[in-house]
Amino acid sequence: MARIENHKYSIEEAFRECYYIVPDYQREYVWTDKEVHQLLEDIGEQIDASTTREYFIGTVLVSPTDQRNHYEVIDGQQRLTTFFLLLCALHHLFKGEPQEQMIAGLISTSYVDSSGEVCATLKLEPRYESAGEVMAKLVKLNADPQTVRGGIQAAGIASFGSLENLINSYSTLYRYLRDNYYDLAKLKKYWGYLANNVVFIQISTDISSALKIFETINERGVGLNPMDLLKNLLFTQVKSTQFTQLKDEWKKVTKPLEKAKEKPLRFLRYFLMANYVIKNERGDAVVREDEIYDWFTAKNNAALCNYEAKPFEFVRKVIRNVEHYLAFANGLGNDGKPSLVMDSLKRLTGGAFSLHYVLLLAAAGLPKPLFDHFVAQLESFLFYYIFTKTPTKDLERNFSQWADELRAIGETIDLAQQKMMLNAFVADHFEKNMAGKSQELVDALKRFTLYSMQQYRTRYLLARLTQNVEMAFSGLKVPGSLEPFTKLEIEHILPDNPKAALRASWASENPNTEYDDYKNRLGNLTLLEKPINIVAGNDFYPAKQAEYSNSGNYLTRSLVALADVGKNTSVSRINTKLKAFSVWNAAAIEERHALLIAMAKEVWKTKAIDV
Repeated sequence: MARIENHKYSIEEAFRECYYIVPDYQREYVWTDKEVHQLLEDIGEQIDASTTREYFIGTVLVSPTDQRNHYEVIDGQQRLTTFFLLLCALHHLFKGEPQEQMIAGLISTSYVDSSGEVCATLKLEPRYESAGEVMAKLVKLNADPQTVRGGIQAAGIASFGSLENLINSYSTLYRYLRDNYYDLAKLKKYWGYLANNVVFIQISTDISSALKIFETINERGVGLNPMDLLKNLLFTQVKSTQFTQLKDEWKKVTKPLEKAKEKPLRFLRYFLMANYVIKNERGDAVVREDEIYDWFTAKNNAALCNYEAKPFEFVRKVIRNVEHYLAFANGLGNDGKPSLVMDSLKRLTGGAFSLHYVLLLAAAGLPKPLFDHFVAQLESFLFYYIFTKTPTKDLERNFSQWADELRAIGETIDLAQQKMMLNAFVADHFEKNMAGKSQELVDALKRFTLYSMQQYRTRYLLARLTQNVEMAFSGLKVPGSLEPFTKLEIEHILPDNPKAALRASWASENPNTEYDDYKNRLGNLTLLEKPINIVAGNDFYPAKQAEYSNSGNYLTRSLVALADVGKNTSVSRINTKLKAFSVWNAAAIEERHALLIAMAKEVWKTKAIDV
């Protein structure tokens, strides 16, 4: 059995006797002002109460290295790093006082290595990213936060994520001390309590044992989340000689998510539901964030993931999913390249809806033509759910179970069979559900106004309708980019800011109607080029008609007149779904509103792929 030692340290004793190394495979510094302030206020309360009792801050788990008194920090580095930064702030504030030299020895000192060489080092050395450079520069500058930040920037050290957290925490600690312990006597009292009365238990054991008990130790503030615990779980499956390799692989999971500002736990949830059959006591096939780690450690699920036998293979699977996940978030296809269908889907979902990533990740293995076809059908399906404002909880269970079917389709070798299975999937899940929500969608669109949804979704709705008319007018079968249409301005046919005369005219010609109600209805909205929109202004409809005729899109031009281009042509066929208006009143707005709803049912529909 591995030897486990524990020792109670005060802050002064710990940094006098120990050298702490935060290995690069460990969690980075994530504390923010909230956690730092909480720690400071807790200690401050003890000092204000004039108590001489010890203030216990928990346990710190370390593993000894080959160098005497040098320890790798396995758990507790958030607290240790914060206290080290606090020492740095005190060091500067005690400038010229006896305490300055003493604290300097707790921040950095020299030691003799096994070769007899004298080494100078920080008492806490973070080895992830450029954290060591940031910390060394901060200590060397020994200055106020503004000077420290400027010095780090001048040195060309990029600060983001955990590095920015280090600088911010130093600033928070420094200003707290300066504002609350502004005279020397108060600062000395603070230092006396911190140095002697703030204590923790340091547990020291070999690296393997330390990692195994890591997850059982809770640290103050930001607790270990499932992403941290999963990483630790994987480290217990490999030899210590493989730590660096695993750490480098794991960074391919966390760094891209961090850089894209995507939530790691949301990704993990979607990853699980997209890649594995989910079973639980609720029977809903859903994994909640607080259930992620327990799911991984359950015996059957561990076998399903096979991370115990093949940890690197499992991590690479996670990496591939991260790559797909971020590509989808950026409107790219399953080949990582720009995709018109994914771009259109992104314009619908925006950042407010993300549950569909479960299906996209599950379908990522499909051949590109089938994947693109699937995305187009998914967009139509989601249009129904988003525009009827259906709660996502109604979809979560379905998506997790549907993902199992999509994986099976992706694993099918025969292309014709794949197409048949995909067609059946779309018919069974998308088409049937859309049919069930058809009247609900119509009712929602009848109530639709400019402010029924986020502006980007209103623009998306009008852009897709406008694009559909333009395709029909030109005889095109495959849609191009939606971007040219989303760049157009939303035009109120009945002006948004009317002159008094127009309001008076409306009131007399449209009794028992509210102008401000009708001006924002879907039937009163169209897309128009900015220069034309400026000229059209807030005038009466007859004065705008000439400008509408100059528009580059037929949906707007058709308001004034329908083009006469033969019989049974693409133009004559789309004309049956449009109408020109000589006057613009309440009845006209209602009629055009109904026309756009009917058109929406044609735009957002599913279709089968040819087998």
